Amino acid sequence: MAQHAPPARGARLGRAAGANGSGSTVSGVVLLLPGASRFPPGPVRPLARALARAGGAQGLVAHAVVHGGDAPREEQAAWAVAETVRRYGDVPVCLAGYGAGGRAALRAAGADAVNSVVALAPSLAGADRDGAPEPVKQLSGRRVLIVHGTNDSRSDPEESFRLAARAKKANRSTCRFEVHSDGHGLREHQAEVVALAVDFVLGSVLSEPYSRPVTDALAAPPPLGLRMPLASGFGRALRR
Repeated sequence: MAQHAPPARGARLGRAAGANGSGSTVSGVVLLLPGASRFPPGPVRPLARALARAGGAQGLVAHAVVHGGDAPREEQAAWAVAETVRRYGDVPVCLAGYGAGGRAALRAAGADAVNSVVALAPSLAGADRDGAPEPVKQLSGRRVLIVHGTNDSRSDPEESFRLAARAKKANRSTCRFEVHSDGHGLREHQAEVVALAVDFVLGSVLSEPYSRPVTDALAAPPPLGLRMPLASGFGRALRR
């Protein structure tokens, strides 16, 4: 009988969206990590719905990670990955987070089952209390997408650029898109941000072809592939 993953002081998985949740039909899982509760939820909810529509027939499942208790968010994210493996077995996992959840997704990426990370407007501290920069070693071997609004006043977009630049040195499968004129909530171009994240997840988790902008961003040397502009209307012409 399968054992439960060790608890993380309050975390739990929300209801599955997408495939029906049977271990025999699930081919990949996206764990959605929300931002700080005092801020609007950003693009997490529409992303969950879009992932279910785009990938459910191919066995993609999305779960929100419901935070609780006092455990660090990255610890709760790591628990969620372990619980996903317990439920679904050896399937690729994408950590997709917004704001504080974006930082948790990046930090928890070292779990063996994680094959990709989507960090939307990640709230990065720049350095910890000891002065060390945000870690990037755990991103090695993962496919990484960072999306940030250039007018974000809550989390500095230059912090995510610097993290992406350090990650790119050891991991070529790293790209970053800038959403010009958008703020922390990524509301002005939410449809484009969601379409970009879905495109990246389907390519990383289900091995579907990436769109040309994502392919170009992954292949481009820094800083080009780390300051890719997200075009207005992205996703309207993509065929899935």
